[in-house]
Amino acid sequence: MKRQVETKIPTTWGSYKIIAFAESPDELNPAVVLIHEEMDIDSPVMVRIHSECLTGDVFHSKKCDCGPQLEKSMQMIEENHGILIYLRQEGRNIGLINKLKAYKLQEEGMDTFEANVALGFKYDQRKYDVAVEILEDLGVTQVRLITNNPEKIDAIDNSSIKLVERIKIEIPKNSFNSKYLQAKKDMMGHLIK
Repeated sequence: MKRQVETKIPTTWGSYKIIAFAESPDELNPAVVLIHEEMDIDSPVMVRIHSECLTGDVFHSKKCDCGPQLEKSMQMIEENHGILIYLRQEGRNIGLINKLKAYKLQEEGMDTFEANVALGFKYDQRKYDVAVEILEDLGVTQVRLITNNPEKIDAIDNSSIKLVERIKIEIPKNSFNSKYLQAKKDMMGHLIK
């Protein structure tokens, strides 16, 4: 992964440096990093590693907790001058079309993980080594990681970066996402109530 372009972006949550990371400049779906303009590299940096979720992040789907997690993370990152790493791993890295097919199977009674398996995929195909590469490239050595996902914690623990703190991020359940949240806890060990 290489830095392909770097510029500034003003957002609802403050001003950031935005960097696209990819293997080549022709990559259509690069990883994107937002770095708060006042981030202090010498202190433990608050970091959110967030996998793309078009339905939740953009359309505010109530079937998942992705959009609210992203918004809450950005508020915390603004307050603590941190970093967002936005990985292009739609639908647990099965792509948007397959994710929508999984939605259809969920309408028939499957949970999110059963639907992925029924489509021929693993429960979760996401990888977080790219996020570690990006943090190392940025010179980050200590993080305060916003996550409920033990795989993200493992990725940091198995790297040169020190995990100083795990910050939980819980989103209230609703009638559309309660089964989804329970499946994340039961099937993947997510650290949620």
